[in-house]
Amino acid sequence: MMSQADALIVPGFLIFCRIGACFMLMPGFASARLPMKVRLFLALGVSLALLPLLEQRVVVALSGARLSDFLLAIASELATGGIIGLLARIFVLSFQTLTTAAAQSIGVAMPAGMTIEDEQMPEITILLSVGAVVLIFATGQHWEIIRALVDSYGRIPPAQALNAGGVLTQAVDQLSATFVLALRLASPFLIYSVIVNLAVGITNKLTPQIPVYFIAMPFVTLGGLLLLYAIADDMLAMFIDAFGVWMKAG
Repeated sequence: MMSQADALIVPGFLIFCRIGACFMLMPGFASARLPMKVRLFLALGVSLALLPLLEQRVVVALSGARLSDFLLAIASELATGGIIGLLARIFVLSFQTLTTAAAQSIGVAMPAGMTIEDEQMPEITILLSVGAVVLIFATGQHWEIIRALVDSYGRIPPAQALNAGGVLTQAVDQLSATFVLALRLASPFLIYSVIVNLAVGITNKLTPQIPVYFIAMPFVTLGGLLLLYAIADDMLAMFIDAFGVWMKAG
């Protein structure tokens, strides 16, 4: 049984575990551009703000719990918050991966492996991914993130063990959906690259004595940048619309 002091501390700590784990992976909140102390106090502030709303659910779930149950509850809350944050983070990671491929296709990035947020990325990837994260806050989607965290207590009660199979299925479905979305957004650059490189290759075969590829490369890059200028707004609009639909659907 919880003492009176524990009844005040334990619910707040468990709420912080779920919210803190989510913020640790959530796009924007988890960025290395934010100092660690800012992220910590942000998670603490949101946890304290939601404490009056969620405290009763946590107290009911832990009534009659023993020490071992508290430890299992902490692990469960950390896993639940981490999964919520990871599912949202997949949107940005897939967008960064395909925009990196787009940058390589127009010759503004050296071929490399898959990148993640805190690694060095092509300038186009940085521009579009930072723009997407800024739009999440500018359009108020960060409030939807907090709303989703509150609603998660109705779907996954506190201290309840996660269904590993269901979580894995949801993560795979999210990966599939977000990479298809990112492929749609980056497809103009990939199609442009295929067409231009095919034309350059045919021209190079017809005139092998002229280094057509090296002569054409600046024009290929220029065309890619003009394409970026033409469709960047639509790319970001489609991304934020898809992210908002997913957040509202849960």
